[in-house]
Amino acid sequence: MSTPDRSLVSAAPWLSIIGIGEDGLAGLGDEAKAAIGRAEIVFGGARHLELADAAIHGERQGWLSPFERSVEAVLAARGRPVVVLASGDPFFYGVGVTLSRRIARAEMQVFPAPSSFSLAASRMGWALQDTVCVSLHGRPLDLIRPHLHPGSRILALTSDSDGPAALAALLSESGFGGSALTVLEALGGARERVSRHQARSFALADADMLNVCAVEVSADSAARVLAFTPGLDDALFDHDGQITKREVRALTLSALAPKRGELLWDVGGGSGSIGIEWMLADPSLRAIAIEGHGERAARIRRNAQTFGVPSLVVVEGTAPGALEGLAAPDAIFIGGGGSEAGVMEVALAGLKPGGRLVANAVTTEMEAVLLAHHARLGGSLTRIDIARASPVGQMTGWRPAMPVTQWSWVKPADISKDQR
Repeated sequence: MSTPDRSLVSAAPWLSIIGIGEDGLAGLGDEAKAAIGRAEIVFGGARHLELADAAIHGERQGWLSPFERSVEAVLAARGRPVVVLASGDPFFYGVGVTLSRRIARAEMQVFPAPSSFSLAASRMGWALQDTVCVSLHGRPLDLIRPHLHPGSRILALTSDSDGPAALAALLSESGFGGSALTVLEALGGARERVSRHQARSFALADADMLNVCAVEVSADSAARVLAFTPGLDDALFDHDGQITKREVRALTLSALAPKRGELLWDVGGGSGSIGIEWMLADPSLRAIAIEGHGERAARIRRNAQTFGVPSLVVVEGTAPGALEGLAAPDAIFIGGGGSEAGVMEVALAGLKPGGRLVANAVTTEMEAVLLAHHARLGGSLTRIDIARASPVGQMTGWRPAMPVTQWSWVKPADISKDQR
């Protein structure tokens, strides 16, 4: 990610980022309108430019595709009075966030308007701080899945007029068909409309392109509710038996200790359960699953979608070769293939200083690898023995699962070459 060039900061802001609502110029303050009037160039979507038309005296520039071309055009006008028009609050899933990655804060002045989430909450009478706000604009609908808990209130910004129907279908297919779905269209303008529906019987056919959906979540008996704790039910995952079982998975996630913004390598992804639960811990977390079996790689992608973490990256290939060139991870989990030549060595070398590596063994060959690395590098060894009650004739007895040996290690910040 590039950072603003502080050497190019003007003595005074040259860029005005102005949030504009459906009420157009009527909703803007005098200072914002004055900035539009003196701008040599005004950037915005066709709707934004139309809403502000009466105040624009300079050149109009609609957004280009891909959007990066427009960012470059804004940068090329540095030092001249420029206005960028945005919907609502430019720094809430908006263009302000994108531009601030390239332009220093001192170079801009910002005039936010109420976001669509704020307007929707006010229409619904919901406390915004107690409401889940998720943008599905240009993003997968699956991102809403982790938030589907009975009694939850969700505000979801959709991409277009088909968004509400698609969201209703997802809710119904996932066991939340009884949820109330309120569609709030063109909020703040003359075309504003609010209509209430039930997800399973949703029939609104002419939704406005600009809409927010308010969901009051109600779960059917078979609803797919994703608990907040690690160690989700194995049955929620599509798998062929190659899955880290829920109890071991919970202990493994605890050892991996995810922290904000970190990247995980899940080596020998299997069903993808570790990478998926890593990403469910916080929206800022990223994961790469490395899987050499084609069907399993496809299964990981499907699981990532149904768990609402579609951005999980799947690398189809075998370690150690498939690890080459990947972004350096903050944590690594090795659940399969760790006994193959070179896998542990490449993983240890690739891990960031201060990063965590957790490896699980169920075979004697892999256990021997872990014992050797523990003897050389330290860390901790844990033996995990799980037994489950099951019928024995007309009675009940304990059936042990295969024991798991887990090695957990933190890479020192000043590790020497002979310790890698």
